[in-house]
Amino acid sequence: VQLQAFEGGLVQTGNSLRLSCVASGRTLDDLSLGWFRQAPGKEREMVAAISKSGGGTWYSDSVKGRFTITRDTAKNAVYLQMNSLKPEETAVYYCGATFGNTVTPTSYSFWGQGTQVTVSS
Repeated sequence: VQLQAFEGGLVQTGNSLRLSCVASGRTLDDLSLGWFRQAPGKEREMVAAISKSGGGTWYSDSVKGRFTITRDTAKNAVYLQMNSLKPEETAVYYCGATFGNTVTPTSYSFWGQGTQVTVSS
């Protein structure tokens, strides 16, 4: 499966951004999906994940209540709505997919190319 993330950009503190990740090559229906981010000099971290059915979601404590992950079966896509963004959330954001455990970052084996999100103060 090929994943392509896009719609990152530059936003001011407190504003919102919605990331999209579209898949090609196969359906995402039997895969759990996640969003990760990597800031300069830091390790990649998982920020949100959604189960195969879409009925289960997980968020890191730092984004809980502000970010929402959703998936669209018809469009073979996953989205990340990010509200109240903070400068420290500036990073490259990646979408990922796994046949394994939804909330285990090391289980993810399919990755998009990443999209830059910059939050200005």
